[in-house]
Amino acid sequence: MRTFSTTRHLIFALMCTIFINTGQLHAQLTGSQVLENQEIILEEIRDLRYRFDILEKAIDDIMWHKVVGDVAYIDKLFMAGPPPRDADMSTTLRGSNPIKFWTYVFIPKDIDPSEQYPLLVFPHGGVHGDFNTYYTHIIRELMAQQYIVVAPEYRGSTGYGKGHHQLIDYGGLENDDVHESMLLMLENYDIVDSRRVGLIGWSHGGMISLMNAFEHPRQYSAVFAGVPVSDLVARMGYKRPEYETDWFAADHHIGQGVHENIEEYRRRSPVYHAHKLEIPLLIHTNTIDEDVHVLEVENLINTLRAHNRDFEYRIYEEIPGGHSFDRMDHRMGRDIRFEIYKFLEKYLDPPVKFRNVGEMERAAYSF
Repeated sequence: MRTFSTTRHLIFALMCTIFINTGQLHAQLTGSQVLENQEIILEEIRDLRYRFDILEKAIDDIMWHKVVGDVAYIDKLFMAGPPPRDADMSTTLRGSNPIKFWTYVFIPKDIDPSEQYPLLVFPHGGVHGDFNTYYTHIIRELMAQQYIVVAPEYRGSTGYGKGHHQLIDYGGLENDDVHESMLLMLENYDIVDSRRVGLIGWSHGGMISLMNAFEHPRQYSAVFAGVPVSDLVARMGYKRPEYETDWFAADHHIGQGVHENIEEYRRRSPVYHAHKLEIPLLIHTNTIDEDVHVLEVENLINTLRAHNRDFEYRIYEEIPGGHSFDRMDHRMGRDIRFEIYKFLEKYLDPPVKFRNVGEMERAAYSF
């Protein structure tokens, strides 16, 4: 009997005891066959993560009804965005077909269906993130103010299989996916007031919110960008090398590093579009943000100033939670979210306005 000298070989030996019922392998393998097909098997094992992501997403979708179902009607709509940016439009119908994806819709249960309400477009963060129950308390707070919320699972989001994962177009067509989710709401929900549409997002979601505000100023009334990714050129410089090579320079994504195509990374960065700002904007950052460094956000702030744009910002000093500081459940996080809502209400006029943090807390935490 052959002996395996490495941990990886032991894993492969274990795989011999089960049927690998995926694309390329459909039979129980012997030890020698395992050694001959190591790379194929390893790829199949790697791809299992996408199946587990689908399972985790299905569980979290059920959880949404548990954690906000008492205050919100929750739906998940199937919609479409532009075709992939590298689609060959001349050879196949598939190349011209739009990307299909899902978007969450949250509607307050206490609204009057004969009236109209403000809409918040809420893109999630993360390079390959998703909109999940991490945002529970924020959604409860928004429902209490009678905002309608659309939260798109734009291309590249996790939880929908390998194909959707690898459609990622960070700073590119994902922005169009998010904008399409807003248009879908206007076209299909009479309860949405097209004159009161805002954007709210953190991190990558803050970046997408900024890009949509810059590109479609006539269709949005205000935007909040929390700890937003702002400059991909600078970002690649201070992140670990794998951040660029594994995610951005991957063959299924940009396909080139920043040093090979700096203009492409600039095109995808809010800082290079800052001169387009025309609507009210609030930016938050934290001096101990371990993900989006404060200097990256300050670069955006300084660029907006250089273009004489009118906006508001706060640079918070060492708030616990780092990158997540104003999404945390501690007192400071709640106080800061209250400030965000007061900014948005000036331009979106939600029917219910929090008079104090205590009212917001009771909406979020039920006491």
